[in-house]
Amino acid sequence: MAASGDEPTVRDQFRQFFALEGDVLTLSLAMFAFSLGFQMTSRYLPEYMAALGASGFVIGLYGTVGNVISAVYPYPGGAVSDRLGSRYALTLFGLLSTLGFGVWFVAPSVGAVELAGITIQPWLWIFVGLLLAQAWKSFGLGATFAVVKQATEPSKLAAGFASTETFRRTAFFAGPVLAAALIGLHPEFTVSFRYVLAVAVAFGAVGTVVQHVLYDASEDSFGDSFAGLEQVRADLREMPSELRPLLVGDTLVRFANGMLYVFFVLVVTQFYEVGFDATVALAGASYAIDLSPAAFFGYLLGVEMLVALATMMPAAKLAERVGLKPIVGLGFLVYGTFPIVLIYGPDVLAPAMSLQWAMVLLFAFSGLRFAGLPSHKALIVGPAEQDAGGRVTGTYYLLRNTVVIPSAAIGGYLWEFVSPELAFTIAAVVGVAGTGYFLAFGEEFAAYR
Repeated sequence: MAASGDEPTVRDQFRQFFALEGDVLTLSLAMFAFSLGFQMTSRYLPEYMAALGASGFVIGLYGTVGNVISAVYPYPGGAVSDRLGSRYALTLFGLLSTLGFGVWFVAPSVGAVELAGITIQPWLWIFVGLLLAQAWKSFGLGATFAVVKQATEPSKLAAGFASTETFRRTAFFAGPVLAAALIGLHPEFTVSFRYVLAVAVAFGAVGTVVQHVLYDASEDSFGDSFAGLEQVRADLREMPSELRPLLVGDTLVRFANGMLYVFFVLVVTQFYEVGFDATVALAGASYAIDLSPAAFFGYLLGVEMLVALATMMPAAKLAERVGLKPIVGLGFLVYGTFPIVLIYGPDVLAPAMSLQWAMVLLFAFSGLRFAGLPSHKALIVGPAEQDAGGRVTGTYYLLRNTVVIPSAAIGGYLWEFVSPELAFTIAAVVGVAGTGYFLAFGEEFAAYR
């Protein structure tokens, strides 16, 4: 622990977080395992679906189903936790997520199936797997927010969240990079991606066993206060008024991002069809690097996350000087502008650099959106009463994610039936509008003024 009066380091923040209870460390390890598995797979699933015969509109529907799950799973997750207890609920959610990875793995082998005169295409199993794979995420969101709020001084909330996000985002970095390496092992994507899915199944199984064996819920109260729809309505009525401008701006920004998030991989692999080809000299020897577009995309995600990991804690510390609102606004601005930067940026940069290095630069820019994430979380939970952080967080995300539900379907329609350029342009307009609204009407958390 940092000495009194000293600024806490990242290690100090981690120790403070982990020292609360042993189950927090267990949850963090499980979070790392499932985040790694999900990040290895989810960003590639649109390409996987396209290889299995799905259209752009169907891929957009996949994104919308993911939005539905994000909106509705947390509250049922609390109900299941109440009925089974935290330990068995965690085990159930872990098993379901691992099974979801397995369903994705076997999808190509199932092939098309005739049922009552209707042909079920293999990409439909991706939807089935998605319903299962996101199960574990239904448990920890509000609880994690509440734990950080209880453990951190109000004026240090952003730094507290930066520490936990650094831990979690390490999996976000490692997952796509590991996936890219595995994808490079076979030239056929539907084969190489199944290597990735097999590893994700293994991580899910290990995470499930670790949390079941180590998690001690004897004094746990997560989910105890869940009281059905009446509790949801009460939480909506009692949401702090300071959150409303943030919620409106955030919802517009996330709607814009949701329109095209699932298509980022297709921009690299199909729209620009850009891989990576270079020769690296090391210790007097030359090594040729030749990456397919699919493998290159994984490394681009790694670049994005390296920038995120490098900037989250400095941005959180800067927020203690300038306030949360400017840092959150910066993150929103990058979110809002990235669609148009990605679709037009490579052509704009073409005179100055090759297409592959333009993509590296653009995904590095995208990583800056995560710099504002810890401050954003602090701005959500900061105004809540000390014992209501989890409920306020759950209510906020329920509202935001419900509104965002149709975004991917709209983006998929525009991508498939109009043009990718128009889809990305409209998304950028919506995102910038959300950023402007927040900057105009958003309120600063009192502890940071």
